[in-house]
Order: sequence, then C-alpha cells, then structure tokens
Amino acid sequence: MSFSCPELSLSEMLRSAVEYGYSGIEPRAQESHTHGVEFDASPKQRAEIRRAASNSGVEICCLATSCNFASPDSAPGHIEDARRAIELAADIGCRRIRVFGGKIGDGLSREEAIDLVAANLSGLSEQAARHDVFICLETHDDWCDPRHVARVMEKSNHPNIRVNWDILHPVRAGNATMNQAFEILRPWIRHVHVHDGVDNDQGAFEFRTIGTGIADHKAALRCLKDSGYDEYVSGEWIGWDLPEVHLPRELAILKQLEASL
Repeated sequence: MSFSCPELSLSEMLRSAVEYGYSGIEPRAQESHTHGVEFDASPKQRAEIRRAASNSGVEICCLATSCNFASPDSAPGHIEDARRAIELAADIGCRRIRVFGGKIGDGLSREEAIDLVAANLSGLSEQAARHDVFICLETHDDWCDPRHVARVMEKSNHPNIRVNWDILHPVRAGNATMNQAFEILRPWIRHVHVHDGVDNDQGAFEFRTIGTGIADHKAALRCLKDSGYDEYVSGEWIGWDLPEVHLPRELAILKQLEASL
C-alpha cells in the first residue's frame, strides 16, 4: 500500500514494486499521496494510470479508500465517495476497492449498525457489479470482530460485496484467533492485509517486523493456501521504516513463510 511510500509518484511506485518483487500495488486515495490515483483524476490521467500499470507488469490490485458507512450522519457523503471510487477503479483496471465499517454512529446499537452498513453496501452493489469491481469491507475499527463483519456479509448478500481480511485486527481487538477469524470470514475474503506489531505500554500500536509481533502470519498463510485463495496479500505499513528497508525485508519474510508451508 502507498502508505509505505507516500512520497513516491506512480511510476516510482511501480518501479519499486518491480525492483523488490511485488506483483501488485495498492494506492491509498484521499490521503494526498503523490501517486495521483485520486477520485478527481481526469479521463486522460486515468488512461495514463492504467497504461503505466499495464506496461510495468504490476497490477493495481486494490484502491484503498476512507469510505465508511456505520454513521447515519456521515454515510451519505461516503456513499458518494464510494461511487466515485468504483468508477475510478474500473477506469484504471483495478477490481477491488477497500472500505471501512467505521465508527458506529451515536445511539446506534450493534444490530442497527450491522443493518445500516449492510444496507449502504447493498446500495452500491449493482454499480460495483456493472464494473466488475469488488467492494471489500476491512476488519478494522469498530468492525474488528469477524462475527460482526460476517453478519454484514450475510445481510448484504451480494457477490460483489466482500471482505478485506486484515489479519491483525481480529486478533488484536476482535476477540478471535487467527484460525477462528479466517473460518468465520472464509466465504467472503477477496483481499488480505498483512503487517505485524504490538501495543506499547501506553496502549498505542507500534509496527514490528513480521514474526515479532502478535500476528501469526504463518497460520494466516496456511489458512489461505489450504482454502485455495488466489487473490492478493497486501502489506500495509504506515509511517514506519524507510520503504527501501522494510518493503524488501517484509516480502522476503512472507515468501519464506509461504515456502515453509
């Protein structure tokens, strides 16, 4: 994800991916990163983005957004942003957008929030289907518990509404083991985020090298491999080591773990 290298242009991101051995990149929109993959990109810019990725042999595997749907007050604006994200993804040859559940609106029960998120995602599903784009709800924020995310999936009940399994958050804050989270979410996983870390003495999260934090990446990769998962595993590191340090290192660790399965 471009949080690893927010200062790089799209061409620089693609060159880095080739150099380090990544087969895809995940631009994060709405964060003023330098890559230029944004909702307001012109038709010409969108064509150039698509061509640059194609020429590099590196896929734009997901468009990460800030869209979230669990608050009645803010959801309408996020729905419009999600519609723009679907159009952008289709134009640049990307088949996934990442969205959040987000903070549950004041006064809403969990059941009401599940219904609201499912209804908002359902309202986007036909547009996503027309463009062959998958809307992937991340296990994050107020939606770390995989059981809550599964309920949203069951209620939205559409093949283009899927899950972005961030393997860390259900273990850290969702009351689930790695295997439990996977088994609950398995029918809907279409994208995966990986990273490792710990909570420090002040309760703030700190990134750590894969294998030195709380996330059992080998268990996650085993689950994915045994299930026949053939989509992307995307590294998400924010404000951490220099990209030329952590990007090749973390990928090498992941490949070693995969080879050991």
